[in-house]
Amino acid sequence: MNRPLDPGTPDGFRRPRQLDVLIPTRNRPAELAVTLSGLAAQEGVPDFGVVVSDQSDNGPAYAHPAAATLVRALRHRGHPVLLTRRLPRRGLAEHRAYLLRQSTARYVLCLDDDVWLEPGTLARLLTAISELGCGFVGNAVHGLSYADDVRPETHAHYEEWPGRPVPERVRPGTPEWDRAAIHPAANLLHVTEKLRLPAGAWRAYKVSWIGGCVLYDRAKLIDSGGFEFWRRLHEKHQGEDVAAQLAVLERHGGAGVLPSGAFHLESPTTVTERDVEAWEVVLIDQPSDSPQPA
Repeated sequence: MNRPLDPGTPDGFRRPRQLDVLIPTRNRPAELAVTLSGLAAQEGVPDFGVVVSDQSDNGPAYAHPAAATLVRALRHRGHPVLLTRRLPRRGLAEHRAYLLRQSTARYVLCLDDDVWLEPGTLARLLTAISELGCGFVGNAVHGLSYADDVRPETHAHYEEWPGRPVPERVRPGTPEWDRAAIHPAANLLHVTEKLRLPAGAWRAYKVSWIGGCVLYDRAKLIDSGGFEFWRRLHEKHQGEDVAAQLAVLERHGGAGVLPSGAFHLESPTTVTERDVEAWEVVLIDQPSDSPQPA
């Protein structure tokens, strides 16, 4: 019988660390277990914690025996895990803002609850952001059911950074915005295969935004406003990650990292009410001084 799971406390969790992984979840116990399994298998990054914030309609997903076992496995391996409930729901951006406030780490990885990370992914992302010195790096997620669906017309949007990424103002209707075409399906996987990188090598490339697995320099994310724009949004929104990344890109720059070790579970979305694109509201009604997380 699975014994009750200690959720931990925010005060006990907030400690100086290299990295915290922030996972929002809702109604996805199986997917959450898979996501946690990917984290538990990471090597070469001993100093990371995990925050799971649940907004499930009934009991929390982390209470499912499979997810609870992976929480215990992470703790057994020396990784603190904080389990929280954030109710009532106020939208995706507010949920991410809440998660961000739980961390005092140098870097934060915003990881969706339906993404499995292959071993070595965290180490590669941390190496990349340390060497590049930009506001964020990310791994676009692969949809392996599309592995045989090659779309060469999207590959032209792949452009490597020749050096450290520089700040960019990316907006709809520009060539920079069209870079997002490289991320759906398994497009990035096909680009990676064509490059034939030697073992251990990685490349930084130009992006408009990345979904599912994004590692931020926490101070630079906060400097760019974090997710505090949630206060200006209707709760039925999507695109909060796009809005945050556009702000970070403009102030500090960002990059995608290839190869990507992030794999999408391709489960049905739990965000079924998407009346508003968060990035549209933020771009139209952008204050001169973005609010900062408390």
